[in-house]
Amino acid sequence: MKIIDDKLVDALAVQAKQSPRLRMNYNFHQSLEDKCHRFLNALEPGTQVPVHHHPTKDETFVILKGRVKVLIYNDEGEVVESCILSHEDGVYGADIPKNVWHRLECLEPCVLLECKEGPFVEHEVDGILEIVRS
Repeated sequence: MKIIDDKLVDALAVQAKQSPRLRMNYNFHQSLEDKCHRFLNALEPGTQVPVHHHPTKDETFVILKGRVKVLIYNDEGEVVESCILSHEDGVYGADIPKNVWHRLECLEPCVLLECKEGPFVEHEVDGILEIVRS
C-alpha cells in the first residue's frame, strides 16, 4: 500500500521546485502501458502546461495542496470556462471529458492527484491547439 501523506506531498513539491520543468510526477501505476494512470503531479508557478486535449481519454484532477486554475477552450482557442481548484476554498477537483481543450495554470505551489486512461502517449503533439500554443 502506498500512503498519500504530507511527507510524500512535501517531498514531491521539493522535487518540482528543483526540476527545470518546475513540475514532478509520482506515479502509482506500474507502467506507462497500464490501462489506468494514477499519479501525483506537483506544479510550481511558471511551469508550462500547454493547451491540449485527449481525444479518447477523460482526465480528473483533485487538488491536495495549493491552488491551480483549470481553463477550458473552444476550437478557436478562446477560454470558455475556468475555475480555481483550492482545497482551502472547498473547490477540490475537476473532471475534463475526452476531447475537451484544456490547460493548467499554477497559481501557487500545488500538488494534484490525476487520473486518466493509459497507455501514456507522448504529449499527444497533434492534440495541441496551434492558436494558443506557447
